[in-house]
Amino acid sequence: MTIEFTVKDDVFTRDILTVAQLNQAVGRVLERNVPALWVRGEISNFTAAASGHWYFTLKDSQAAVRGVMFRSRAAAVGFMPRAGDKVEVRARVTLYEPRGDYQLQVDAMRRAGLGDLYEAFLRLKQKLGAEGLFEEARKRPPVLLPRAIGVVTSLHAAALRDVLTALERRAPQVPVIIYPAPVQGADSAPRLAAAIASANRRAEVDTLLLVRGGGSIEDLWSFNDEALARQVAASAIPVICGVGHETDFTIADFVADVRAPTPTAAAELACLPRQELYQRVRVVARELQRVQQRLLDRAAQRLDRAAGQLTSPQQRLAHQADRLAALRHRLLNAWPGPRGRRQARLDLLLARLRHRGPDVARARDALAGQARQLLQAHRRLLESRRSRLQSLSAQLRAFDPGQVLARGYALARDGEGRLVRDAAALAPGQRLALEFARGGARVDVVDVFDMPQDGRAPAADRPGGGAD
Repeated sequence: MTIEFTVKDDVFTRDILTVAQLNQAVGRVLERNVPALWVRGEISNFTAAASGHWYFTLKDSQAAVRGVMFRSRAAAVGFMPRAGDKVEVRARVTLYEPRGDYQLQVDAMRRAGLGDLYEAFLRLKQKLGAEGLFEEARKRPPVLLPRAIGVVTSLHAAALRDVLTALERRAPQVPVIIYPAPVQGADSAPRLAAAIASANRRAEVDTLLLVRGGGSIEDLWSFNDEALARQVAASAIPVICGVGHETDFTIADFVADVRAPTPTAAAELACLPRQELYQRVRVVARELQRVQQRLLDRAAQRLDRAAGQLTSPQQRLAHQADRLAALRHRLLNAWPGPRGRRQARLDLLLARLRHRGPDVARARDALAGQARQLLQAHRRLLESRRSRLQSLSAQLRAFDPGQVLARGYALARDGEGRLVRDAAALAPGQRLALEFARGGARVDVVDVFDMPQDGRAPAADRPGGGAD
């Protein structure tokens, strides 16, 4: 593999770089020119940081290189590396710029020599995943109150003791049925599948636990078998798989209905603890007691209402005897005097009729009084109308033009017949028509003057007057 590093004159010969700029440039060169690759070596100086990142040195007999694996990638490894482990890593070459050291940024890690197993694991996982066996929609939650729990594992496995101990502590009332099968070896996978099939045929448990303790990838390889995975997926009984430690993953984990990190955790997921059941029973019992008491109270109220409406035969007979005696008394009293009662009723009706009949004399007096009042009102109205008519006639006569003319006044009209109200509107020689109380005259204007304050015309203009 050849790595080319081109030096540009306009950068490295003309400009002076800082150390940080140099390391950045070298880092970019490594990232662009060195592809992701697999490297085999031995782990040394391994450190698992609190952040979850792994720091280590990968070495062989001739060289060493630093490596880092970030938490998101390390969580999928499936085992915790230790110093001296032979591993194969898939990594990208990068530069740690603060120190100028190149390092491997690891994306995947597997034990050396197990590459074929790991590749087979990935191929089977991809195949079954494509068929939908890992889908959450097809998985079923375990029964919370199982009638019995089945355990598929080896009789000599430490995981069996852990499961039984956990179930004894958590739910001692639930029976446990063991379906023995080897968990390691050449024929372990088909025997595990046969044990699950047997549990389904017998149908005596509600939950199956498929468990095994931790180990290497070779030890757990039986749980990566395709036939076993398909048997787990086809099981009519929900399967909880607890194989290995928390970081171990197998194909059986992916197809099981529930994956538990350890066998003990699988036992804890299989049923509710007895104390919680006791608590639920107490809650339900209290609620049942409350509902029952409420029903009893309602029934007691209904009984009281029914008892209040119920009459004893003795009371009913006494009541009927009293009613019979009353009817007999009424019958005896009604027989001798029906005519007298009818006469009394007739007298009462006549009295009511007389009381309600009309009083003609009173009505006649009232009518005469109202006639007198009407006549008086008519006379007053006529007198008032006569007085008003006389007043209006006097006013009308006062405004009569003939009356004004009779007192010596005259009306002057111009040639167009309009009344002359202002002497200033006249001119000498203008002809006027005068209207008197009796007759009229046509005159010509000789002169126009203003009237003195005494209302008399000037002396020269008065009849018989002259210039003195």
